[in-house]
Amino acid sequence: MSKIKPAKGSPYARILGVGGYRPTRVVSNEVILETIDSSDEWIRSRSGIATRHWASPQETVAAMSVEASGKALADAGVSPEQIGAVIVSTVSHFKQTPAVATEIAHRIGAVKPAAFDISAGCAGFGYGLTLAKGLVVEGSAQYVLVIGVERLSDLTDLEDRATAFLFGDGAGAVVVGPSDEPAIGPTVWGSEGDKSETIKQTVPWDEFRSTDSSQKFPAITQEGQAVFRWAVFEMAKVAQQALDAAGITAEDLDVFIPHQANMRIIDSMVKTLKLPEHVTVARDVETTGNTSAASIPLAMERLLATGAAKSGDTALVIGFGAGLVYAATVVTLP
Repeated sequence: MSKIKPAKGSPYARILGVGGYRPTRVVSNEVILETIDSSDEWIRSRSGIATRHWASPQETVAAMSVEASGKALADAGVSPEQIGAVIVSTVSHFKQTPAVATEIAHRIGAVKPAAFDISAGCAGFGYGLTLAKGLVVEGSAQYVLVIGVERLSDLTDLEDRATAFLFGDGAGAVVVGPSDEPAIGPTVWGSEGDKSETIKQTVPWDEFRSTDSSQKFPAITQEGQAVFRWAVFEMAKVAQQALDAAGITAEDLDVFIPHQANMRIIDSMVKTLKLPEHVTVARDVETTGNTSAASIPLAMERLLATGAAKSGDTALVIGFGAGLVYAATVVTLP
């Protein structure tokens, strides 16, 4: 018989607060057109993106995360000292070690929390949320800060007509804590490594180091049509599985917050899922671009701030991207 004592966590977990930070510089499509042969009409028709935010040298991954985290903590009514773990999802923190989560934890005033980074691309927020839920339920932390943050402008090839217009910068954060009722559903997540070449860094860091100085800095590249088909057809199935796992139907939803990759993908998923007219759909991509791990919390924060969604609404969130990886779950909005 095991001598290990049972966990003393909460029976359930929920998102208690959300915060976001968008860099001050707004970049229009006209700026993008200075380096690629395209048009504003083409960019909008292909992606739905009109503007995106690019970070200044001072708006680092850590600095943006600290700003978003402060808003999330205030929204949740939780002090930094109560945070037991900090989970950061990012692919654009350029120090291999230490994890940027440790710096963020220190800067917000958390006291010796567990702190670590994860790399799950555009599904990173869903991965972090799932880990946070587990920590709260098992009792390893009473409150967990989950951050999705990217400076994708650092990894954008401005001469690549297929991707130059897609990416933006920003940070989104949520506080996860105890709940008396289910408020974060089961996560449907996974990976399809046989498709890992469809979204990738152009040059590995070690190869970049060994080449001459004329080598272009590594950037993110993708096979647009392959990614589009996968996202539209396969991710709609995953989204439906998340609804089934939560024991609800599309009719029970109030809000749909997909990864803000592309407006065409979002609209196609809405159609495939047959979402009712009453469901509010996040379309933050139009003015924020694709911010990878930050896109879902940023979109969630904007919906709540503008009144398009309200506290207590039932929302389906799904992230998908490089790997190819994905994560979907149903949550109650803070």
